[in-house]
Amino acid sequence: MSLPPVFNRLRLPLIASPLFIISNPDLVIAQCKAGIVGSFPALNARPGPVLEEWLKRITSELAEYDAKHPEAPSAPFAVNQIVHKSNDRLQHDIDMCVKYKVPIVITSLGAQESLNQAIHSYGGIVLHDVINQFFARKAIEKGADGLILVASGAGGHAGVQSPFAIVQETREWFDGPIALSGSIATGGAILAAQAMGADLGYMGTAFIATKEANAAEAYKHAIVAGSAGDIVYTNLFTGVHGNYLRPSIEAAGLDPDNLPVSDPSKMNFGSGGNTKAKAWKDIWGSGQGIGAVKSVTTVAEFVDKLKREYAEARRRIAA
Repeated sequence: MSLPPVFNRLRLPLIASPLFIISNPDLVIAQCKAGIVGSFPALNARPGPVLEEWLKRITSELAEYDAKHPEAPSAPFAVNQIVHKSNDRLQHDIDMCVKYKVPIVITSLGAQESLNQAIHSYGGIVLHDVINQFFARKAIEKGADGLILVASGAGGHAGVQSPFAIVQETREWFDGPIALSGSIATGGAILAAQAMGADLGYMGTAFIATKEANAAEAYKHAIVAGSAGDIVYTNLFTGVHGNYLRPSIEAAGLDPDNLPVSDPSKMNFGSGGNTKAKAWKDIWGSGQGIGAVKSVTTVAEFVDKLKREYAEARRRIAA
């Protein structure tokens, strides 16, 4: 199945994943101008009315850019909605997405038919992120247009399944859009995701180490200095298992090798976490692909690097 027309403007088959706290209008606009899908969590815009300010700025600046660059217009942007009972802003944020006709909505932690219908009402599409086949089937049954398969090694709330397994099993029954998340930090990895059967790569951690990202300089340089061995998988901080940087856990006075288990029922996206050290402000999320990140650059420079790597990987395979 071919991708929906909304993806026709991509200059690289990549979605930049929504990063809690870190993704802001500067980052999203730079990603879209570079030719990839830029995204942000709706909850990053705080308080609630700020979301409309962000959407107004993103849509107007991208429209202005497109008018000046008709030969290479910007890629679409996406807004991430946390579909969880603790998110008391959900309906307001959906209404804002409808008002500004957000091209792509990424849903997490719950599939909701009414949300999907609202986004479809103006021609938008919904991608739902999942970690296994149970949630994947449930999302499609409830009307999602595509899936983001969050495999082992992804940053944030990662799954435990191999990308090979989760893509292969999903393609047995689903021929719609699939983006793959899990340690993707190079152009070659994007091509590998397509070779497995995904349509798009889904990359987050590497964009933390960009100048436009709303992250502390120490966080950015920790990404550059780190490797896969520095990642700890735990559910302590939000109630859902995720991958975090070991140095940030140690800086919070905790032992990364002896973390308690959290009660998933206490998960709360209003308060931001289950401990005094909050994810993602104090405890820094990260995927296992950080070994490929060698410096802090602009988004444009980084995406240009990904494009070169992607083209070189294609040439290498063809040879």
